[in-house]
Amino acid sequence: MTRRLLVATRSVHKLRELRALLALDHTELVSLDDLGVEGDPIEDGLTFETNAAIKARFGVRATGLPTIADDSGIEVEALGGAPGVRTRRYAGEQATDEDNNQLLLTSLQGLSPDRRGARYVCALVLARPEVAGPRGGMPLISVRGTCRGRIASAPRGSNGFGYDPIFEPASEPPGGRTLGLWTPAEKNAISHRARAARRIIPRLTALGF
Repeated sequence: MTRRLLVATRSVHKLRELRALLALDHTELVSLDDLGVEGDPIEDGLTFETNAAIKARFGVRATGLPTIADDSGIEVEALGGAPGVRTRRYAGEQATDEDNNQLLLTSLQGLSPDRRGARYVCALVLARPEVAGPRGGMPLISVRGTCRGRIASAPRGSNGFGYDPIFEPASEPPGGRTLGLWTPAEKNAISHRARAARRIIPRLTALGF
């Protein structure tokens, strides 16, 4: 019997990656749009984990399904960890990936590669409707994955999404390939989301997913 696990996202890119990374034998991953869920929660947390928890609980309340939520972004050392939780909205509420990338490149203009250190961060949180905490709350399972690297001097490549065209993984030399030039399989071997997925798979399997 196939179970359904809601992914609390409207991003087709995140849904595609999580379907590939989790690849659960007895579970179908569905999105908010797949189920016709309207509205979105207010992501006003100060950490990736808090925002992922907000989305996971929203998904459970809206659908009654067990829900996994991803909150992820990029932290740049020279910017004190920014954009951080504002990664998707770095250049404004309606910003495109290109807008965000350009603003980040402008913010780091003139800095040498050794001062352009950055890391991708992903928090994955699972919430289940059938489980209640001692005070009636919804207990959560939370994991985190990171991918270290640096911000390139200019965009390169069209694979991936978000900041991938300007993110050089630590395994690449300065000026080497950005994630925008890596294949999906290569990215899924080292990405922040892949590392978080590998940490949550045993927990999901133990719960029968």
